[in-house]
Amino acid sequence: MLKPRTLARWCLGATMAFAGITHLTVARQEFRAQVPKSLPLDEDFVVLASGVVEVGFGAALLTLPNPQQRRTAGELLAAFYVAVFPGNVSQYLTHTDAFHLNSDRARFIRLFFQPVLVAWAWWSTRD
Repeated sequence: MLKPRTLARWCLGATMAFAGITHLTVARQEFRAQVPKSLPLDEDFVVLASGVVEVGFGAALLTLPNPQQRRTAGELLAAFYVAVFPGNVSQYLTHTDAFHLNSDRARFIRLFFQPVLVAWAWWSTRD
C-alpha cells in the first residue's frame, strides 16, 4: 500500500516538474510578473533559471531512491519556496496581475499558500 508521504512527495514532484516546464514554455510572461523589480537580474533569466531548478526538484522528488537524499531534496525545496516568496510579496505590493490573480485580495490570499508548500516539501520527504 502506498504511504501518504510517498503519495504527497510524488504529487509535489509532478507539480514541480510541471511548473518548471511552464516556466520554460507557456507561462514565461506570467512568471516574469513575479520577479521583483528590485532584483538586479534579467527577469527572463530568473524565470528560466527557476524553471530549470523546479524541473530538477520535480525529478529528484520522483526518482531519488535514498531516503536521506529525498530528505535533503525536501529541505532544499523548502528553502527554495522561502527564497521565491519575495516574488509573491512583490506581486501583491505592486498590484501586478498574473495567473488570474487580478485583485489585491487574491494576491494576498496566495501569500498564505507558501507556508503550505514549505510544510509539504518538508513533511513529504521524511520517512
